[in-house]
Amino acid sequence: MNIYSLASPLLFQFDAETIHDFTLKSLNTAERLGALSLYPSPPVCQSRQVMGITFPNPVGLAAGLDKNAAVIDAMVALGFGFIEVGTVTPRPQPGNPKPRLFRLKEAQGIVNRFGFNNLGVDHLIENVKAAKYKGVLGINIGKNFDTPMENAVDDYLICMQKVYAHATYITVNISSPNTKNLRALQEKEALAHLLATLKLEQTKLANQHGKYVPITLKIAPDLEFEQINEIADLLMEHNIDGVIATNTTLDRDRVQGIEHAEEAGGLSGAPVRKKSTLVIQQLSQRLQGAVPIIGVGGILSGADAVEKITAGAELVQVYSGLIYKGPKLVHDICKSLG
Repeated sequence: MNIYSLASPLLFQFDAETIHDFTLKSLNTAERLGALSLYPSPPVCQSRQVMGITFPNPVGLAAGLDKNAAVIDAMVALGFGFIEVGTVTPRPQPGNPKPRLFRLKEAQGIVNRFGFNNLGVDHLIENVKAAKYKGVLGINIGKNFDTPMENAVDDYLICMQKVYAHATYITVNISSPNTKNLRALQEKEALAHLLATLKLEQTKLANQHGKYVPITLKIAPDLEFEQINEIADLLMEHNIDGVIATNTTLDRDRVQGIEHAEEAGGLSGAPVRKKSTLVIQQLSQRLQGAVPIIGVGGILSGADAVEKITAGAELVQVYSGLIYKGPKLVHDICKSLG
């Protein structure tokens, strides 16, 4: 039994967001004191070449845990091959009222309705610049809650322009269920306009900075078959560099009757695993290798990660699994993927 499995029952007695914040602060302190250097290195994983980037191992930290890029160095010490920070918005915003984070322990799930709470893109950039880590860093961008939907593209452009010089890749988050109407950007016409605009800006920024930073799109698991095909076709049409599948789900079929299951927000963890994998499979069949897929959603074991890779993903990311299984999960996945 590892230390985390001993400590987690005690940690789970407290409010989820309070412990989340406490854990991040503790990790930061431990990293500064050098305590995380004692943590065993993960098994050697074969590096992956994806989107023109060399990923030292295929296990990444999903966006959402480190919204403000405050604990990058601590996360790297846990063995991740790449880190994704955010979601960040142009202006700081508090997010939705608390409580807004709930554990569904019986189902190994989490419901959150954070609503892109973050300190703004400028603060995130300062944290990125202060970090010692110089490895693969994804920066996940979104829109402010009070930006009208007709101006949503402007928010993505502002963030993209600001983070471009500091990111290895940029993720465009249009799939959080916790910002009103955000998922409408997944509809064909709106998405085509967004992707065309961002692709044009990417070309300008690549010339300006002398480097090409790939763009990935993060999509929801709650998509119909035809929607997935439409999105895949638009990704290819606009030469988008990658797709992250998937975000949290609004579906509660797998958690009915469990405490907190009816809380508003996105459900992550084990209950979303199958939905996420099905989206990956459908994307993979449509894309035929033209656009790489990063698989995320319900990975709580090495076998779950293998399932995502088998379905068509080239890399995986974890978040909720880390809450339930602790840092050992990164090692288990590396060992399974080899």
